[in-house]
Amino acid sequence: MKLPKGKYAIVYSLLLAGAIYAIFIGLGTPKVDFNTQIKPLLNQKCIACHGGVKRQGGFSLLFRTDALAPTESGKPAIIPGRPDASEMIKRLTHKDLEERMPYKEAPLSKEEIQLLRRWIKQGAEWGEHWAYTPLAEVNVPKPKGKLWGLLPAKKSNWVKNDIDYYILAKLNQEKLQPSPEADKKTLLRRVSLDLIGLPPSEDLKNQFLSDNSPKAYENLVDSLLASPHFGERWAAMWMDLARYADTKGYERDDARSIWRYRDWLINAFNHDMPYNDFLTEQIAGDLLPNATDNQLIATAFHRNTMTNDEGGTDNEEFRVAAVMDRVNTTWETLMGTTFACVQCHSHPYDPFRHEEYYKFMAFFNNTRDEDTYADYPLLREYHGTDSLKFLEVQKWLKTNLPEQEKDITHFLKTLQPSINSLTAVDLQNSALADEKWLVLRKNGSAKLANVDLTGKNKLIFPYNTWTPGGILTITIDSLKGKILHQIKLNNNPGRQFADIEIPIITGVHDVYLHYANAQMQLFTQTGIQFDWFYFTKKWEKSNNDIYKKYWELIKSNNYDATPVMLENPADMQRPTFVFERGNWLVHGDEVQPDVPQSLHPLLENAPRNRLGLAMWLTDSRNPLTARTYVNRIWEQLFGQGLAETLEDMGTQGIPPTHRELLDYLAYNFITKDKWSTKTLLKKIVLSATYRQESKVTAELQERDPFNKFYARASRVRLSAEQVRDQALAVSGLLNPKMYGKSVFPYQPDGIWSSPWNGATWVQDTAGNQYRRAIYTYWKRSSPYPAMVTFDGVNREVCVSRRIRTNTPLQALVTLNDSTYLVAAVALAKKMADYDIKLAKQIEFGFETAISQPITIEKRKILEQLYQTAIHDFSKKLIKNEVNKSTATLLDQPPNVAALAVVASAILNLDEFVNKG
Repeated sequence: MKLPKGKYAIVYSLLLAGAIYAIFIGLGTPKVDFNTQIKPLLNQKCIACHGGVKRQGGFSLLFRTDALAPTESGKPAIIPGRPDASEMIKRLTHKDLEERMPYKEAPLSKEEIQLLRRWIKQGAEWGEHWAYTPLAEVNVPKPKGKLWGLLPAKKSNWVKNDIDYYILAKLNQEKLQPSPEADKKTLLRRVSLDLIGLPPSEDLKNQFLSDNSPKAYENLVDSLLASPHFGERWAAMWMDLARYADTKGYERDDARSIWRYRDWLINAFNHDMPYNDFLTEQIAGDLLPNATDNQLIATAFHRNTMTNDEGGTDNEEFRVAAVMDRVNTTWETLMGTTFACVQCHSHPYDPFRHEEYYKFMAFFNNTRDEDTYADYPLLREYHGTDSLKFLEVQKWLKTNLPEQEKDITHFLKTLQPSINSLTAVDLQNSALADEKWLVLRKNGSAKLANVDLTGKNKLIFPYNTWTPGGILTITIDSLKGKILHQIKLNNNPGRQFADIEIPIITGVHDVYLHYANAQMQLFTQTGIQFDWFYFTKKWEKSNNDIYKKYWELIKSNNYDATPVMLENPADMQRPTFVFERGNWLVHGDEVQPDVPQSLHPLLENAPRNRLGLAMWLTDSRNPLTARTYVNRIWEQLFGQGLAETLEDMGTQGIPPTHRELLDYLAYNFITKDKWSTKTLLKKIVLSATYRQESKVTAELQERDPFNKFYARASRVRLSAEQVRDQALAVSGLLNPKMYGKSVFPYQPDGIWSSPWNGATWVQDTAGNQYRRAIYTYWKRSSPYPAMVTFDGVNREVCVSRRIRTNTPLQALVTLNDSTYLVAAVALAKKMADYDIKLAKQIEFGFETAISQPITIEKRKILEQLYQTAIHDFSKKLIKNEVNKSTATLLDQPPNVAALAVVASAILNLDEFVNKG
């Protein structure tokens, strides 16, 4: 290159020097990253006074628009590019303690202030938190070849698939080495417990251990993924998220029949329902075109909310509480975001405004449930001859009344859309009995407000009366308004049904009910009790036999009823308001259904209801849904998520250890895996990362005690359900029966009680007491104690992750609980039948339980335990001289009782209650 001469040389030199100076200046002042440097500082030091909760001085740092807006002084606190002119910097460095910020707190360090100055100098740009950034394809960090990639890179013998490249890159960065692959027996037990929640069957064990082909492990994984028990294991995880319980919660905590939702979960996982469909059916299955019964049952996900049956409570208050719980659950469990606090104020740390909570709530505010005692709406699934009647009525309607068939069959299945009597107002000598049913006394009246009567000429309602001679008069607009109907009431015992015709009237009217009875002496005496009212259109064509069957179905009790979500029809829509400071009684502005502006908008032309919301949740642009699910799956396998705080991926959550890997898995889960849970699981369990042995070296214990970098497999305590199921499985007691109503295994007397109705826990028999833990009856106010001790949850609200604990109570359960003692006896009998030699018996029992051969040292300890036990049992100790747990063994022959003590010790080993 020829350099210029003369005066041009001087200019050239100046330009070159300037360029070099600019490069050095740029190198000396790297760009400040808002997410990793500024946001944590603001959250720690500033946001408590200048965030979503408080805006002291009119200054908020939650959004950039807020931060740059004028404060109460009329001037902005931050002026991009001008730190010296920014009031924020002035207040951080002020000498007067009354003016210096943070107020009455330790001042920021010089380094922190300088960082903020540089940030403002560079334009005070906001950054998008990693979890809220759109998913995009991620380059796998494969090693690069030499000579600028012209020569191929050396292939790692350790790597099995792309997951391992991310793990290996981090290990290389930390100067750590991955662990060798675990032996086949360890892998067999680990992957079986992870995928189906049970130890492997003997057939599967023999098949895998005898298979020496390169695909032996993959074949094992495929077999486990195809097992019907796969769905049970993963449904158990989801039931915490869905706050599944067999009771309604609160003080009465009465029974709720919702087990069909649990069965739907099992089937959904077994059939590998794509996760986007899995969510859509649970959020809005009822809004899908021609929704099936299964899709309606799926919506019980959000009917697991609690219902308050206690007298004296406000039904609307607890309806609203249920709606808000649905909002909070949707965000926490499906999107890993703490959205609940936004109901009272804008989020202190994440970009969600107060009013956006109620816009989101509007999606859920128009469901038919209203805190009713019967848990309406219910899906009725008829049994026996009634199911045949239903099909016959439906067939006739499709042929003869096709325009009414959909509404009529929907009513037969759900009794909807009905007006619940507990919504009645203007009660005169009337009341809501126990806050559940409308009752009218002598000359009592009540109003059903804003009933759309257009096109409706029939009214159906159930009622109870106790005094003959009652007359019910139904008018519109006032008690003295036009009479729709006057009916002389039957006084037959039990529930009666009225089926009356009313004149066709157009428009929305208040409907008044008035009860009169000349035979009643006391004005305080109840005359009639209502449950619901159904205004509809009478059949245009009639068939006496079909209509008779129609009414037999309405009155039938021969069905299973599952609480489901149903949307209000257009004439029953509710407005949604902002609740001032979260108080449901103080309404602010009315809002329409919408999603937060900081995330992607609703799909164009998407309906503004739960179906549109489900489309938004499963939209490929949604940055949270796939990340949250992938993170949860990883946590189930490794004991912790790539981002540890499953419930909070926001700015206050713990950042992911391998963000690129999380994004890689989430992006491919949507695009390549087509939302397949089984494909995702297979990818992870086939990785070398998953297959490592779990031995902890001194270096790993010092450098990575919590296994954040995955240089080894994690040793993880089994879940409460798995601890119990495994004990039953290895002892041969486990009942593999699937599906159906919840069961009542052994539970000590006095734990479970219902003072208000005297209900007690009645233990199941005939093997039902040994069914998998997922089928155990779950009472919210008294959850199954053995599982709660192992960190099971009461499920009053959703739980994103169970925090594992180690307490002495856990040992007391596995040593003394009847289930584990019976399992120990059953295992002991198998050991006694296996061989006559004690050493062989113990070796068999240990390998049956742990899937590993026992060491000589451990065997000798257990032999010694056996000798001590058989010495005691052979003396035929008097029962009152020993504790109750030992007394249960005295019915066995001494050798079996002694072996049961050994078996119990095996079932209490660390190797048994942990996987890894």
